Amino acid sequence: MISIKAVLLDAERQQHQNEKLRLCMWKLRDIFYDAEDVIDDFKCEALRKQDAINHPNINNLKVRVLGSFRLPLSFSLKIAHKIKDINGRLGELATEWNSFGLRQCNDSRHVFCRETISFVDSSDVIGRDEDKENIISMLMKPSEDRNVPVIPVVGIGGLGKTTLAQFVYNDDRVTSLFPLKIWICVSEEFDLSRLLKLIIQSVNKGERCDDSTLDALQARLRSLLNDKKFLIVLDDVWNENQAKWVELRNFLRSTNGFSPSKIIVTTRSLKVASIMSSIPPYILEGLPLEDCLTLFTKWAFNDGDERHYPNLIRIGEEIVKKCKGVPLAVRTLGSLLFQKTDESDWIYIRESEIWRLEQHENDILPVLKLSYNHLPSHLQRCFAFLSLYKKDEIYYSDRVIRLWMANGLLEHPKQNQEWEDVGKRYLNELLSRCLIQMEYDFGLYFNFKMHDLVHDLALDVSQKECKTVNSKTETVDENVRHLLSCEQKLVEVPRVLEEMKNVRTLIIQDVSKASINESLINLCVSNFKYLRALALRRSPLRALPNCIGTLKHLRDLDLAHCGGIQKLPSSFDKLRSLQSLNLEGSGLKLLPDSVQRLIELRHLEMTVEAKHLKEIRAGCWTSLQYLRLGWCKELECLPEGMQYLKSLRTLVLVFCHKLVSLPRSLKFLTKLEHLEIKYCQKINLEMEVEEEEDKDLQLSLKTFSLLELNALRDLPRLLLQGSSSTLQQLQICWCPNLSVLPARLLNLTSLHKLEIVGCIKLSAQLEGIERLTNLTELTIHGCPELSKRYRENAGKDWHKIAHIQPEHPFLLLFASIV
Repeated sequence: MISIKAVLLDAERQQHQNEKLRLCMWKLRDIFYDAEDVIDDFKCEALRKQDAINHPNINNLKVRVLGSFRLPLSFSLKIAHKIKDINGRLGELATEWNSFGLRQCNDSRHVFCRETISFVDSSDVIGRDEDKENIISMLMKPSEDRNVPVIPVVGIGGLGKTTLAQFVYNDDRVTSLFPLKIWICVSEEFDLSRLLKLIIQSVNKGERCDDSTLDALQARLRSLLNDKKFLIVLDDVWNENQAKWVELRNFLRSTNGFSPSKIIVTTRSLKVASIMSSIPPYILEGLPLEDCLTLFTKWAFNDGDERHYPNLIRIGEEIVKKCKGVPLAVRTLGSLLFQKTDESDWIYIRESEIWRLEQHENDILPVLKLSYNHLPSHLQRCFAFLSLYKKDEIYYSDRVIRLWMANGLLEHPKQNQEWEDVGKRYLNELLSRCLIQMEYDFGLYFNFKMHDLVHDLALDVSQKECKTVNSKTETVDENVRHLLSCEQKLVEVPRVLEEMKNVRTLIIQDVSKASINESLINLCVSNFKYLRALALRRSPLRALPNCIGTLKHLRDLDLAHCGGIQKLPSSFDKLRSLQSLNLEGSGLKLLPDSVQRLIELRHLEMTVEAKHLKEIRAGCWTSLQYLRLGWCKELECLPEGMQYLKSLRTLVLVFCHKLVSLPRSLKFLTKLEHLEIKYCQKINLEMEVEEEEDKDLQLSLKTFSLLELNALRDLPRLLLQGSSSTLQQLQICWCPNLSVLPARLLNLTSLHKLEIVGCIKLSAQLEGIERLTNLTELTIHGCPELSKRYRENAGKDWHKIAHIQPEHPFLLLFASIV
């Protein structure tokens, strides 16, 4: 499998020039998936044996005696047959595969980018006047930086970054401001020697310096640029290696001293922008609809002809809306319709997905695809998976990461990391490359969106693996692995699903009939033997069938807000591979003991109607990272045995109205990093420190949030003392009976964010707050006495917090009462 994976990397790079190779690659990928399933069969068998050892009974006495030394004969025979079949298929493919001369290689990306030039006809640039003025004002702004100031322009492919740079470059004011202008198309290869030669040749046209050493290049560059005021545009930069940029920056600095020269950089990556510049990047937005219509008309008609076709203009307005403000997409679709006056041609473009339309090298999809090609292979698979959501849908980072985990798309964590950390790193990469856009950061997770055109790109690259199906779907490739079914009026299971066997992910949305959901689950059990993720959020389902226990590969089961489910089937403990289980908003009466047998479980969210939860036994839930109890309105206390959750990193308690306290056993959760308690009306968090017993307590809490706790009168001193060197964020909001903050609050040496909102009885000053030297963000709002004391430049104690140096830079101090 390792060898296949390495060769597939080379095949992916070459497939675009060779259709035969592309087809062969997908055959090999299917074999690779089947091999993964065989490996997973072994994992499932190992878990079955481990469970039998952990929970012995008369029926598995043999397993206890034999331990892990022997596999059942039936399992061995079945697996042997599968391995033989896979080897046979590889043998059949080998001759054809070897003819392509592929090699095993590492995962370094190479992107072939187009050349750009500095000239643009200003009459061709539509809707960018304001952006041009903004950039020019930045160029005119004086700088005292000893490095040449860099202005990064960032946005997705096709948004017009290069066009904007050209528009600025050719403005008369810029020409008079910078006597020397240099345009360099950097593209993929950020090589110092190459860039220096390009700069020299741009300044001194025709000069040849192919064989020059770096020293010679530097000397020549110094002679050309010395004491000159210049503007350099570095267009289309992909380099994320800081050392390479620092080399070029130092060369430019050595030639120019402190002269007021400037650099403009265009890039698709926020990471590139942060490496090259200390100022915030200029984020280029899409064009307004009116400007897009003007641009579309320019490319779809000869000058003035549009007046003769009002019917086409009406259709064109709908076509333009699909482009979501991206000029290159508007130009691409306009070009496809140039000199076409048959209404049916326009309707075809309007009704078609952009990714299905034929396009040329410099059209929108090929240009966007450069961003995909530049991703490492593990990120390419994760990005493609995001096509399994509807356009304009809000993605939730934690759910996406769990689906990636379920499907084995994440690299193995490094030391002191967890799988969830790897998933967060992947999402941050996609954010930095502008392939997704964050909507709101909730702290423990964030939600994000994907531009429609980027979603089209995801659909294009995932079409062999991901598919959205409904009652109108007639055919689906039998090797599709991931399915989304979303149709509110679905009256029967789409027939195409009955022919599929290899499905790993099934997400069911908006299906309102309980009988359809039951049929889909039965289909999963009968057909989708290797199903790894099943999402049935807000389903009218009333019960899970007992046969669900046969889905031994299932890792992610999402039953959130399935209020009709009141109990789990007896076979539930057979889901031994389960990593994530969401039962929040269910009608569950109690959580059965069998759930504690799921030793792979890492993420558990649940709602139960019971007053008490079963005691957590030693050896159970040893992998649990995240526990959320939500809407447990009758729950009076957390379960006994919390100290056994040694891996727990996040604990969230929400709308547990009768919960009155936290157990002292939380002090044994030394890996707990995040604690959120919200809307728990009766909870009192008094947890006193016992001097002898707790004097050496070392916890790992990083974030602590308290929201709308009416009975709260004190903070848990035990947790604050144990986390004095680790706590970074403390949020206390709408706790009307909290009147004093403990003195230990001022021992939180790592605290950088403190938020106190709506605590109307809190009146005592924050004595010693000046000792919180790492504090960079302080919010005081809806606390009349505190707000008065710390009012900026006017409050009695303002001087005690005036030292705070915000990171971004903002210091929030509100005196108003909401």
